[in-house]
Amino acid sequence: MNFVRKLILIIIVSFFINNVYAKDPSEFISEVTTSASNILKQNISNLEKAEKLILIAEESVDIDGLGLYSLGNFRKTISEQQLNEYQNIFKQYFLKSFSSRLSQYADPTINVLSQNIVNDKYTIVSSILVETSERPEIKIDWRVFKVNNKLLIRDLVIEGLSLAKTQREEFGSIITSKGFDGLISNLNEFISKN
Repeated sequence: MNFVRKLILIIIVSFFINNVYAKDPSEFISEVTTSASNILKQNISNLEKAEKLILIAEESVDIDGLGLYSLGNFRKTISEQQLNEYQNIFKQYFLKSFSSRLSQYADPTINVLSQNIVNDKYTIVSSILVETSERPEIKIDWRVFKVNNKLLIRDLVIEGLSLAKTQREEFGSIITSKGFDGLISNLNEFISKN
């Protein structure tokens, strides 16, 4: 995809996301999942799907917040320079991981069921991934936070398992055994794989 086409796509998707996404957390999740589902239904390559999904993720996921959470208490032991390096690498890692996993689905239909407003900045939105002949129904809870007056997803809890917590434990284990540089090395290795 040439630069001009990619720039136009970014502008269109950013306009759509910034102007269509609702202020209500359950509507927000419904619109994010519908947008992703519509991309996954398109008859385009997985690479093109991944590029479009990345644009949605950049606008709807609190990548910086998730990255800091994933570091846990280790973030207090690193320098500002190391933190900046980590956040840059984490964003690349997250977007590649997110888009490559999701682009494999043909048509994930997610129905939003309810929302539990924990406080004025935090809501849990409950949904289900609709059952198909290839997979059972899956319960998904979305942890949605209001960050600078913008709704952002900070975690998914799939059948009771928090993806953010699992990632935090994995990162903690790597740092404990290989140090902070070992974590950076692992993330870079994942990013560089095809």
